[in-house]
Amino acid sequence: MNILIIGGGGREHALAWKIAQSPQLEKLFIAPGNAGTGKIGTNVDFDGDDIGRIKALVKKEMIGMVVVGPEAPLVGGIADFFRKDPELKDVLVIGPGKAGAILEGSKDFAKMFMNDNDIPTGRFSTVIDYTLDEG
Repeated sequence: MNILIIGGGGREHALAWKIAQSPQLEKLFIAPGNAGTGKIGTNVDFDGDDIGRIKALVKKEMIGMVVVGPEAPLVGGIADFFRKDPELKDVLVIGPGKAGAILEGSKDFAKMFMNDNDIPTGRFSTVIDYTLDEG
């Protein structure tokens, strides 16, 4: 199976290192990757938020699984895009949809969600520019 890892940090390096050990792996691509991941697989020189280029790569290289490391593409809806696109719906995407990712991607949203749903959490306040002096 050909696999694409989206991201370029230490988390993605660790994922690439472990995935590279699988006997089921044929080719490993990392977008954008880093110097370390380039020794494990093939770094692809584009940002993980560029859904158009990701789709083109997935189709060209017959990628069967996409592992999304960073929060930003997940909060941007990349997993939902794959699951809804008729050409990509059979590609396994490891990562939550936008609704789940926003809990991790926005601490303010997560705290308000927990507060609104009586989920125990620490006290918090939301500070924005015009209330900064009050915070």
